[in-house]
Amino acid sequence: MHNAKEGFLVKGWAEDAQAVMQNARICLAPLRFGAGIKGKLVEAMQMGTPSITTPIGSESMHGNLPWNGVVADNNDTFVDAAVSLYEDKRSWELMQQNGNRILEYRYQAAQWESVLTKRLIVQNQLKNNLRKKHFLGLMLRHHSLKSTQYMSQWIELKNKLTEK
Repeated sequence: MHNAKEGFLVKGWAEDAQAVMQNARICLAPLRFGAGIKGKLVEAMQMGTPSITTPIGSESMHGNLPWNGVVADNNDTFVDAAVSLYEDKRSWELMQQNGNRILEYRYQAAQWESVLTKRLIVQNQLKNNLRKKHFLGLMLRHHSLKSTQYMSQWIELKNKLTEK
C-alpha cells in the first residue's frame, strides 16, 4: 500500500500508538465490521484526534451525542470528509470538543477509574480464597489434570504392549 508518489506512506509498526495518534491530524477508520466499543476510535478521542469512520465504526459509541468527526456511509463521502476535516481548522476543533463530550458523558472515566482500580486491588487480594470457592473452576482444573494422568497411563500401557 506504500505509495510515495501519491503521498501515502506506510511506515510500519508504531512503538507508541498513543503518541502516533496524538500527533495525527485525523484518524481514518473505514470499519466494515465490528461490535461494541472500538479501541482505536476511543484512543483517538482520548488523544484529541477527530475521526472519519463508517456507521459500523461509530455504532454504540456516542449515543445521541454528535460524533467526534464524520460518519460516512460510502467511499466518496468518506474521502470528502477526510479532506474537508483535515483542512478546516474550525471544524476540526469542534470535532475534537465532540470527542471530549463523548468521553465525559458516555464513558465517565473520572467516575469509574477509581472504582475499577479499587475493585481490581480487592479481587487481587482475595484471589486465592475466591478460587477455592469457585466450584466450576475447581472441577475443570481437577478434570484437566485427570485427563493428563489418564493419557500418560494409556501411553505407558501402550508402550508396554508394543515392547512384547
